[in-house]
Amino acid sequence: MKGLAHENMPQAFLIMPIGNPELDRVAASAIVPALIACGLDPKRVDKHNAGGLLKAEIMSFIENAEIIVADLTLERPNCYLEIGYAMGVDKFKNLILTVREDHFPDSKNHKKGGPKIHFDLAGYDILRWQPDGIDEFRQELEKRVRRRLAITAPPAAAANAPVPNDWLAEQIATADAGMRATSRTGFMELHFALTGVDRFTLPKLREAAEYAPIHTFGWPIAVVLHKNGARPHPRADGIAAEVLRDEKQAYDYWALRRSGEFYWRGTLFEDDRSKGQIFFDTRIVRVTESLLYCGRLYGALGLGRQRIVTITVRHVGLKGRRLSSANPSRALDDERDPANENESVVQLTVRLEQLESELVSLVKEILAPLFALFDFFALNGRVYEDIINRFVAGQV
Repeated sequence: MKGLAHENMPQAFLIMPIGNPELDRVAASAIVPALIACGLDPKRVDKHNAGGLLKAEIMSFIENAEIIVADLTLERPNCYLEIGYAMGVDKFKNLILTVREDHFPDSKNHKKGGPKIHFDLAGYDILRWQPDGIDEFRQELEKRVRRRLAITAPPAAAANAPVPNDWLAEQIATADAGMRATSRTGFMELHFALTGVDRFTLPKLREAAEYAPIHTFGWPIAVVLHKNGARPHPRADGIAAEVLRDEKQAYDYWALRRSGEFYWRGTLFEDDRSKGQIFFDTRIVRVTESLLYCGRLYGALGLGRQRIVTITVRHVGLKGRRLSSANPSRALDDERDPANENESVVQLTVRLEQLESELVSLVKEILAPLFALFDFFALNGRVYEDIINRFVAGQV
């Protein structure tokens, strides 16, 4: 692992059994390359200790790591102990669990009485690897690390299912009134509702709102500005911000409630470029951004990754638009009939950890019904994955 990473890179830490030839090969050929590809400097205590007290150095690595990859293969007690410490110091959001696939009872290779996942971690999302599929494991681990960093990294410079409620109705009415000051009729709308009961302070809401936006694509969702008239303002029940960009007649409104409930509406990016269009690649980027924003927002509010959130994504103003692409290299082969329906609404309920581990499938679940309105258009899953991974990597 020496000589591959720059000393100024943010650190990653590997928790895994020491001295096992198979696991050393997995680390060298999959885990370490995946971490370096994501801009991280991988550390292992057996290779990077400074000669001090081993326990203290492990604690330091865990506390300073941006990403912690913990492999549960061979169920070593010290590995479980280090994972427990990571959870205890609130680093679970930085933790990615992996294991050889035969440790699951449902594996055809599982041996009765052989090593297994301990019951206290069996319910978590764990990335499986196979000895003859190390390259595939490396690729999937790299994707997961990038997604985790997108949720947990510092911001760039600059009730199960939700039910209609007075607060939500108030936000929709405010956004409706705000859009009447523009010439726009098309918009995207988000609503997040949490299970359980929370009560956040206004400063905590402001801090989380400042952290959550993703500055990768154009005008970020729920951007926090600092100029008069556009900065977030406090309310008795939370905070809110309204932005009207006069030069393009573009409109944004968002609100974050003390309970953690969230609402956002933004006019369509497509209307900044070419009216009467819906860009399928832009929609993929925006929905990806929405899900990552959700993870960042609730991570900043200190909620655990097992917390359940119901996400509603609504697109309005579709009727009469034609489907196309923002990127000329992704141009459609034929022109399809315009949409006859005016809106698409999809609601899903997930654990926060799924926003990372199932990102591609969730984006597809939200957008497939919208795309189908355009003459039954359906998109290959590989296209979703390519666009999503490029966005997560900051290449959009």
